[in-house]
Amino acid sequence: MLLYRASHRGMKETDQLFGNFAGARLAALSAAELDEFDSLMDESDSDLLNWILGIEQVPNELTGSAVLKLIIAFNNK
Repeated sequence: MLLYRASHRGMKETDQLFGNFAGARLAALSAAELDEFDSLMDESDSDLLNWILGIEQVPNELTGSAVLKLIIAFNNK
């Protein structure tokens, strides 16, 4: 379910960034990290894309998100 949601968000760019991460890393995430990933999926595509690409600063309430940091690092390697 999470893999499908990550790959079918709406914006092609976010589908690719989130879908690639999910395909490669979801199986290795803990239950708490999976919950965090699920919560991140509630954010808008444009915000997620801008944070991952470094166009906009991650908001204070998400700067401690280990999963968002993993996604950013995965997509910026």
